[in-house]
Amino acid sequence: MMSEMQIHTIARQMMEKHGLTAIAQAAHNAQACESSGDIEEAKEWRHIEDAMKLMRGPHQS
Repeated sequence: MMSEMQIHTIARQMMEKHGLTAIAQAAHNAQACESSGDIEEAKEWRHIEDAMKLMRGPHQS
């Protein structure tokens, strides 16, 4: 299991490299892991996805 610091570091790096599409990529990675039965890896990708959503901030209308 990754530490909280590792999660946020990965999330930040992905956001810097891919922008907001990084959130979709993390979700895709999580789904792929879930499909292959790797639940722990999927949980980490979901955690990274959540961290990126926090970095993005709230939706504006």
